[in-house]
Amino acid sequence: MHFTKMHGCKNDYLYIDCTKNNLDNPSETAIKLSDRHTGIGSDGIILICPSKVADFRMRIFNADGSEAEMCGNGIRCVGKFVYDFGLTGKDKVSIETGVRSNEEEKTGIIPENRIKILQLKVENGKVAAATVNMGSPILTPSEIPVTSAKDKFINEPINIDGKDWYLTCISMGNPHAVTFVEDTKSLDLTAIGPKFEFNNIFPNRTNTEFIRIINRSELEMRVWERGSGETLACGTGACAAAYAAMLNNLADNEVKVHLLGGDLNIKYDTETGHIFMTGPCETIFSGSIEI
Repeated sequence: MHFTKMHGCKNDYLYIDCTKNNLDNPSETAIKLSDRHTGIGSDGIILICPSKVADFRMRIFNADGSEAEMCGNGIRCVGKFVYDFGLTGKDKVSIETGVRSNEEEKTGIIPENRIKILQLKVENGKVAAATVNMGSPILTPSEIPVTSAKDKFINEPINIDGKDWYLTCISMGNPHAVTFVEDTKSLDLTAIGPKFEFNNIFPNRTNTEFIRIINRSELEMRVWERGSGETLACGTGACAAAYAAMLNNLADNEVKVHLLGGDLNIKYDTETGHIFMTGPCETIFSGSIEI
């Protein structure tokens, strides 16, 4: 099997061209190849597939084999992959995201908000960065999902190990819980991250962003990703964090998010209600492996 390893802000995945051939057992393949000691090493694998409703479809499998709905850093690299490897000549592409239901597999009808539009920034014949229209953030608890009797889950306390953490929960096509802290560097995410991810208020588990407010246009972020553990960056998480900061009146509608792996620019368009994410995408290497 041929693969290309790519990263967006050091959030690294293995990208596999499935436009002509399917990959059997993608969950098992993700577990095997993502291992940083006995595999290639990555946060997961991303399959680039055909789509009837968009230029391409992306499927994401985390390092633990679970399938994810969306990845902001990953989708920018998908844009780079399809352009750099000649699968398209367009600098504006549409990507189908999300995990299809059985009904969607039968009908081919996909909700419009799961089609993401990428504007590719091409330099010297290669994509260097991309801006993604991430669509509108979702605040309805049942759609995130998070268990709550309220119509929104904004700055609500949950208790972890005897301490109250105040969470703002948002879906960017996948679930996020954002909490604001005074210091991100001293957090032991290996210890506390799973206690958020597997908390019983999150039926499908959750990604958790720990955010320090620098000023109204800059945030510092660490993230515990569902199915992968702590990663160096999370694009959907940066979007959720920026919007959560706006909801809590801690930031303006355009911010720079500093992640361990690099910076992302996030803008909330007040007219459309859409979030736009801009950031880099880089190829590390390509290779082949027997699976």
